[in-house]
Amino acid sequence: MSTLVTLSADTLGQYEPVIGLEVHVQLLTRSKIFCSCSTHFGDPPNQNTCPVCLGLPGALPVLNREAVTMAVKAALALNCRINPRSRFARKNYFYPDLPKGYQISQYDEPLSEGGWIDIEVGDTRKRIGITRVHMEEDAGKSLHEGFPDSAERTYIDLNRSGVPLIEIVSEPDLRSPEEAYDYLTRLKTLMLYLEVSDCNMEEGSLRVDANVSVRKKGAAAFGTKTEVKNLNSFRFLQRALAYEVERQIDVLENGGEISQETRLFDSREQRTYGMRSKEFAHDYRYFPEPDLLPLVVTEEWKEHVLRSLPELPGAKESRFQAEYALPKQDAALLTASRATADFFERAAKACGEPKLAANWVLNDLSYLLQENGKSILESPVTAENLAGLIKLVAKDTISGKMAKDVLAEMFKTGKTPNQIVSEKGLEQITDPEKLAVIAREIIAANPKQAEQYRQGKTATMGWFVGQVMKATRGQAQPQLVQEVLKRELA
Repeated sequence: MSTLVTLSADTLGQYEPVIGLEVHVQLLTRSKIFCSCSTHFGDPPNQNTCPVCLGLPGALPVLNREAVTMAVKAALALNCRINPRSRFARKNYFYPDLPKGYQISQYDEPLSEGGWIDIEVGDTRKRIGITRVHMEEDAGKSLHEGFPDSAERTYIDLNRSGVPLIEIVSEPDLRSPEEAYDYLTRLKTLMLYLEVSDCNMEEGSLRVDANVSVRKKGAAAFGTKTEVKNLNSFRFLQRALAYEVERQIDVLENGGEISQETRLFDSREQRTYGMRSKEFAHDYRYFPEPDLLPLVVTEEWKEHVLRSLPELPGAKESRFQAEYALPKQDAALLTASRATADFFERAAKACGEPKLAANWVLNDLSYLLQENGKSILESPVTAENLAGLIKLVAKDTISGKMAKDVLAEMFKTGKTPNQIVSEKGLEQITDPEKLAVIAREIIAANPKQAEQYRQGKTATMGWFVGQVMKATRGQAQPQLVQEVLKRELA
């Protein structure tokens, strides 16, 4: 990672970063925001287009109601105030993949304002303000042949033009790259819980720009900010912010001034570089979109959306700790994905052993899923079958070690744990008399070790336990084996 090694820890410690994020989230509608064209990703270039999203003369936009519903849902989950009346505007700029020469967005009358989201870094919990959540259409996509080494030709794909977006603008409340990372992680989790977006960064469903400035610690005024674009992964976000903060401090320490500009992050060189001077709102010559009526969200509509909200990640995490007595870390890991949380809860209720269910979901099952490149929604092991396996362990029908092998077989075949245990004859031996017969045979065959134990070398017990487990192919209950051996060796 490229860093400015000239800066000492003391110098860095004299400054405070000020960070705000602008996150674009593609809404999970089947059709575009102002026309009926498909939003499906990966179709042949320029296939999903029509006169509206191509910006042809005389074509009029018609607002997608489902996109509004999803936008309201996201805004409510972010604790925003829904404005009863909002308005679309034309944001004028010229770029090859913007066929109309303007983007339909919201400016001075956004859909919602004044929300917040809580983040947690280490043991510190902090509330980050949400300035606004507004709606807009996406632009097309430019594909540069030979980029970044050389851009000989540029191709335009307008399939994405007109895809519905919400832009979530935070207050400048973030004070470190780590806080920004946690904020974005929680934001993504929330959008996935709401099912308003798939948040696939590789496909452009989640894109983030960062506004970054630094100031001396204790100063009230903000410094001059730069906007960093091209942040297409959470890891790159963190690295770009760390680099940009150090770069700005380095400029100031050497007597320079920060230019208000847009910068790009080069993931190969792990650094930011200047792209253009930063635009201001007046550069876009915003004016109300004359072809769209103001958007009115009634109280009835808002209440309907509010009732449709699922249990959100923070509330679910707290409930898991209280209801299932789970450690905070386990509850946080389980609720990071709605699908994982639902899977765990079904398993926990079916087996009545929530702590064991959490361990199996987070460890053994998670390992198998990762090894096979599957999500929990694709798991061959159902929550109910995992619960059945946990019950077998809890009742001492099979040992914990056996259960791991059974789970692997369940994952491979899709069979129930009872089927596998029955087919392979894996039931634990819990009959003391049967174990006593085996123990006596082993003791009789190993008089030297038996005498060592009786003379006080208690470590020999482990050896005898191992021999019994070997003789029973691991089916003996270890605790019961120890009790039987103590009795037979006395």
